[in-house]
Amino acid sequence: MNTVKPLQHFIHGHLVRGAGSRWGEVFNPASGQLTARVPLASADETRSAIAAAAAALPGWSDTPALRRARILFKFRELLERHIDELAAILTAEHGKVLADAKGEIIRGMEVVEFACGIPQLLKGEYSDQIGGGIDSWSLRQPVGVCAGITPFNFPVMVPMWMFPVALACGNTFVLKPSERDPSASLFIAELLAQADLPKGVFNVVHGDKEAVDTLLTDPRVAAVSFVGSTPIAEYIYSTGAAHGKRVQALGGAKNHLVVMPDADLEQAVEALIGAAYGSAGERCMAISVAVAVGDVGDQLVAALGKRARSLKVGPGTEPAMEMGPLVTRQHLEKVRAYVDLGVEEGAELVVDGRALRVAGHEDGYFLGGCLFDHVTPEMRIYREEIFGPVLCIVRVPDFAAAIGLINAHEYGNGVAVFTRSGNTAREFVRRIEVGMVGINVPIPVPMAFHSFGGWKRSLFGDHAVHGPDGVHFYTRLKTATGRWPQDIPSSASFVMPTH
Repeated sequence: MNTVKPLQHFIHGHLVRGAGSRWGEVFNPASGQLTARVPLASADETRSAIAAAAAALPGWSDTPALRRARILFKFRELLERHIDELAAILTAEHGKVLADAKGEIIRGMEVVEFACGIPQLLKGEYSDQIGGGIDSWSLRQPVGVCAGITPFNFPVMVPMWMFPVALACGNTFVLKPSERDPSASLFIAELLAQADLPKGVFNVVHGDKEAVDTLLTDPRVAAVSFVGSTPIAEYIYSTGAAHGKRVQALGGAKNHLVVMPDADLEQAVEALIGAAYGSAGERCMAISVAVAVGDVGDQLVAALGKRARSLKVGPGTEPAMEMGPLVTRQHLEKVRAYVDLGVEEGAELVVDGRALRVAGHEDGYFLGGCLFDHVTPEMRIYREEIFGPVLCIVRVPDFAAAIGLINAHEYGNGVAVFTRSGNTAREFVRRIEVGMVGINVPIPVPMAFHSFGGWKRSLFGDHAVHGPDGVHFYTRLKTATGRWPQDIPSSASFVMPTH
């Protein structure tokens, strides 16, 4: 019998039962079975999490940065110790294969490791004797209570892009994870408690728009971080900013990979297969468009078609699988509808994954890899983010046309080019209007000590996440100018001071 467990919020260091009558449902995507019910917080419940964070803020912000870092060191050790358990939670609710789940956790741990160096990262600057007996110096201080609103596709990594840096900088945090796969956030909260993080510094509140709107409008919340679709990112940014909050909101993507005629074709094909179909295409950095330049198109499509047909699709718990199910039945139907639309629009469906059935998992949310050729920029399957295992091939005559195609798109999250030419690669990096660029690297996600963020309608706000931008987002710069009393008499000055 399948056991359906009721989940809880995590507020002020304790699991807290949902007090309302609204609940969401959590499914195992590989089986289609209901596994948990998640409370959808009311405005009052969300405010209780904010209150816990606000009460914990003075003590935590006054805690020396080195002591905050030591707690994160302990947290990192606990993550490594429990990586298998956390990966199993991820796979059970999201569906991605276990190896990919572990990879997600490791990429999140890298941000924790970066945040452990916060004493170095918070150092200010000092200028001696800028005037007669006057010195000037700067320091970075926490912004206050911070909120993170995170998506279903990376329920561990994306929150860990946010809260480790926020906590290290002396802020407190309220996490509103996706209600589709919420259990990982509760596991993380328990590990932070085991690492001796003070009560109230990190809180988890589950919910939907009611919880989100409360976080965006409550005056005690100083900063909001978001990752999700572009329409919601724009709403988060405009609403949060209108209420005086610092906001970073990462939106959608339509990532291209350009295959030049001189590229290593085998390398490009394997890169495309992994980047397009890994995690069932449910990645904001997934490659969803391959741009075939010149006469490389026929060879590329033939090789991709052969490889896509051989994808090993099944439950993420089976070691041999390359791709698991989509996260929910509703999302499966949405992606299938895009495949239907592509056929209606006149694209050539080279590989059709709609008929895939996984033996023993007939009720799971599985879709085989789909490959379209002869896609044009006017088609919706090219313009819109599908967020599934659907790869579109667009053919262009030359390098300039590839650049123009990509730069004309409303999204500018990630892009890659495969070539043997250093000059081509250099020109691509200089001319492309995209925030993250790969050279023979299909998914150019920056390491934790750089920052992650796109351009155009892929990012709203002035700061990317983690890395140096993360430290700047979660701190406020203060500059002081001072001198000590001297024996010489002072008199009032009514002009702008000069030195």
